[in-house]
Formats: sequence, structure tokens, C-alpha cells
Amino acid sequence: MNFIAAISILGLTKGGDFFRMKAKLVLEDGTVLVGTSFGAPNSSAGEVVFNTGMVGYPESMTDPSYQGQILVCTYPLIGNYGVPAQIKSMGMAKYFESERMQISGLVVADYSENYSHWASIRSLSEWLTEQGIPAITGIDTRYLTKRLRTKGVMLGKIIIDKNIDFYDPNKSNLVDKVSIKKPVLYKSGKKKVVLVDCGAKNNIIRSLLRRKVSVLRVPWNYPFETLKFDGLMISNGPGDPKMCKQTINSIKAVMKKEVPIFGICLGNQLLALAAGADTYKLKFGHRSQNQPCIEVGTKRCYITSQNHGFAVNPKKLSSQWKQWFVNANDKTNEGIKHKSKPFYSVQFHPEATPGPTDTDWLFDKFIGDLQ
Repeated sequence: MNFIAAISILGLTKGGDFFRMKAKLVLEDGTVLVGTSFGAPNSSAGEVVFNTGMVGYPESMTDPSYQGQILVCTYPLIGNYGVPAQIKSMGMAKYFESERMQISGLVVADYSENYSHWASIRSLSEWLTEQGIPAITGIDTRYLTKRLRTKGVMLGKIIIDKNIDFYDPNKSNLVDKVSIKKPVLYKSGKKKVVLVDCGAKNNIIRSLLRRKVSVLRVPWNYPFETLKFDGLMISNGPGDPKMCKQTINSIKAVMKKEVPIFGICLGNQLLALAAGADTYKLKFGHRSQNQPCIEVGTKRCYITSQNHGFAVNPKKLSSQWKQWFVNANDKTNEGIKHKSKPFYSVQFHPEATPGPTDTDWLFDKFIGDLQ
């Protein structure tokens, strides 16, 4: 028996200058898709979701909002520009949205082993292996995405070395897993903003520091209502917002002080819950860099970056609040605003990374309200 035949019997396939193990993606509805693995050679489970962005996989894969999820990239070619170095700037990872990979697994149609980019120092497969995250290629991601759009996001598992049970991340307090454990201060100006870290992307902090305000980053369950500050920022994050009861109660207390409050993504949902409204789980969520959002009462439409699976029910808002933005595709809520006080939030990501910076002006509005 020759070497290639032996490798085939072991369940490995040749890819470039290395050998890949056979792998399969199993969905909770019984669907099985067979491909080959790259990245860490171990099995993993989570909620299977799709992202329609064409670029930005390093930023997306380190976004804490993806905690517990297996990410499906609808753009077919992934890995062609590699991965940049893990260097620090402003006290955090310069090219990533957190200090580690957050996804539970990656699914792509065609993984590119060869990469080229001025900032890249390694392949996507090498990075995944280092982080212990499995990935599968050779999957019909168009078929998979259509199935998730039709039936809704569902649990799944990437099987490589052994079979494992399904895991439902929505039953866990994912925010507690991704939030920092003790406060961190980033100095940049006299005004101070408290950032409630529910899984904050690094570029939220960068966006504030560039505007010359100091940022006190606190854990999700920290009693931040007892602190003295000029403004409150509620970050993005993973999972069901109703898990964050301590955060909601602290937001309620801060609202009595009438200092400016700005929420992003999960922060939109938490502010709505603190205001007495309700949230619900979307069928397949919004995960992309091309979501059109209309500012209510105007003809302005912004192209936004998004990553969320829950939404605010605007019908449950009190008469003191109004919708600020709505999604042009499905009319779901994309932001709320108090009618008389400086409390507001958006469901999309004005900090982008990845995605367009059309709504970066929202940070300027928030900083202006601190004066």
C-alpha cells in the first residue's frame, strides 16, 4: 500500500502541501453536510448562523457577539488575505475586536491556503489551530444559508475527531463569559464615559478615545450606577438580553440621573428593557455589513454593519420613547430614542469593523451631549 492510499484509509484528503481530515457539519434537524477540516482538529458545537459580508473575517471571528456560535460565511472564498499580527494599540488588540477568537467553529465553501496582504503574518488555518477552533470547507454554503433562512438558525456541530452533543448557547449567560472581570481605565480626556462591557468590541473603545474622552470599562454586573461619570455607553454582546438583569437594573438607576446614555446592539435591547419594553428572538438575525437602516421621520438610509439575533419590540415602548431607526428590509427596530432626555441606542454597529462607517457620526452626537 502506498502513502497516499494509507492517508485515504485514515480519512484524510490532500490539500495543498498538507493533509486535511474529513469532517461533517450536523444540524439539529438531521441535515448532514460533509467536507474537510482546517484549523483545530477537534469537534465543536453551537448555534449555526450566517454572515453575508464579503470581507472582515478577523474582526468578525473576534467579535464577542459570536460567542457560542458556528459562523457560516456566505462569501465563497475565505482566507485569501490571511491574518494580521496580534499587536497592541491604545491598550488593546490593534487589528481584532477582542483578545481572542470568539466563534465556536467556522464553515466556508472554499478555504484559500495561499494568502497575500501587507499586514498578514499567518494563514487563517494556523490562527484557528492556535485558538483551538475547528473549521470545515467544501460545504455548499448557499444551500446551508437558504436552509437557515427558511427554518431559522439552529443548533449544529462540526464533527472531526469524535461525536459530541449539541450545545444551545442561548441557555447560558454568554455575556458573563465575554465581559471583563474588573474595571479598566483608558485615559484620553477630562470627560469620562463608563462603558458597560457586555462583550464590547474594541473599536467602540477606540472610537471614544479618538474623541478625547476617558473610558472606564466595567463588567456587565458592576454597580456602575454608584460611580460618577459624564456619560454611559452600553456595549454590544451575545445572547438573550433578558439574562442581564443586573445590567438592566443599573441602567434604570442611571436613567434617574439623566446623564447621556448611548447603547449599541445588545445595548439597544438592554436600554429598551430598562425602559419597560420587550425583546424577542429573530428567525435568523442580521449578520452582515450591508444592512440598510432608515432614520425615522427622514428620507435618510444608512448602510450598516450588524451582528445580532434578538430585537426590540417597538410596540412595547412607552409614550415617552420613539423608534429612531428601522430596518429597510424587514422593518424591524434598529434604534430607540427618548423624546426629551439624552437616552438613545442603535441596533447596528456605528463603530463598524468590519463594515461601512456611515453612522460613525453617532459617536460625535454622544460626545456632544456630554458637554
